Amino acid sequence: MSYYISPRFLDKLAVHITKNFLDLPNVRVPLLLGIHGRKGEGKSFQCELVFERLGVEVVHMSAGELESPDAGDPARLIRLRYREAAELVRTRGKMTVLMINDLDAGAGRLDQGTQYTVNTQLVNGTLMNIADNPTNVQLPGSYDSTPLHRVPIIITGNDLSTLYAPLIRDGRMDKFYWEPNRDDKIGIVGGIFEADAIQQQNIEQLVDHFINQSVDFFGALRARLYDEQVLNFIKDVGYDRVSLRVVNSGDRPPEFHRPDFSLPHLIEVGEFMVQEQQRVQQMRLSEEYNRNLRLGFHRTNEEESRPAPQPRPEQPIAPPQPVNGNRSKSVNQESNQRPQPTAQQTHSTSTKLNVEAADQVQQILAQGYRLGIEFVDERRFRTNSWQSYAAIQGHESEAIAALEACLAEHSNDYVRVVGIDPKAKRRMMETVVQRPNGKSS
Repeated sequence: MSYYISPRFLDKLAVHITKNFLDLPNVRVPLLLGIHGRKGEGKSFQCELVFERLGVEVVHMSAGELESPDAGDPARLIRLRYREAAELVRTRGKMTVLMINDLDAGAGRLDQGTQYTVNTQLVNGTLMNIADNPTNVQLPGSYDSTPLHRVPIIITGNDLSTLYAPLIRDGRMDKFYWEPNRDDKIGIVGGIFEADAIQQQNIEQLVDHFINQSVDFFGALRARLYDEQVLNFIKDVGYDRVSLRVVNSGDRPPEFHRPDFSLPHLIEVGEFMVQEQQRVQQMRLSEEYNRNLRLGFHRTNEEESRPAPQPRPEQPIAPPQPVNGNRSKSVNQESNQRPQPTAQQTHSTSTKLNVEAADQVQQILAQGYRLGIEFVDERRFRTNSWQSYAAIQGHESEAIAALEACLAEHSNDYVRVVGIDPKAKRRMMETVVQRPNGKSS
């Protein structure tokens, strides 16, 4: 089976890898290449195809290796893998890359609930050090003065903005956003169904029908077609005997016939998968639980900080008022003598939104975007290291309440609202609604 390689993807990786092994005069080549994009679009698989096409050796790492009970182990592992890749260049005489999959999942700051550990700091620092000194990478406790071969590092992730800002700056990391277009999807899906002899016209119609789905959707669709045959096999063998029949059995492996790959059947099964996706998106139980917990926490804090009501002083009984004109005159005199509230007293102490901020919230939600609320202090503002406070979809009153709570809690920080397209998983607009010392934008 021959798989499709996007020409854009092939060109980008080929140029980056080759540049790192060339001695270009007076040119500082970034060591890191960050490939980012929506989930399930085949970033890692396309990388594997390109490596095979170029004949490149690969040393792999994953996000799961970037945390450890022992502080410093992940940083040491990165240095060790980098030195292993450099040794492959020396011994095998071939281009070699170090590939770290899903770096944002292991070292990114996704929201305010993400734990930022010592290992996370050391991983960021180690990658920056290697990017600045790629031929001098030492292991802790030892020193080798022999220069290493330069080894490019390929990083994949969904959202590189969650990483430490100095790590992804230009000069250290080159960025490539992978979003397959229609031609790319048709080529990739054609490779998935190549063994099934589906006509090119049907492939194009299938892609057009599910144009908003990621590439892995079509791989899952092909696997789903065998579910009916597998279920019939289980029933024939028996639910209580299927384990003995499948594992360590002396019988021949079960054979399955070619399922129905007609276009109507593919669309029918695909629509069922889309319905399952929509149920997951509509339920969002964890978001509801966290939202209720967060709002309950805010209410508790407000109730604790609210001053206890003071008892009203007893008013003396007013003497009977004279009748007619004398009565109205007395009432006017009393109202003039009553103290008037000052401007400071009439100003509400609650963190009500100004008109511009409320308009921004309404505009974001009216376009169907998800509202994200982020904050950052003055020091981290210079490095663009924003932290997530909340994400709200569709509820204006809830969004305004969450934004007011954020403004109250972070009155000395920058606060901004972000419009996020839930389908494309992309930030569409950002607006700072508060600057330090409570100044609104």
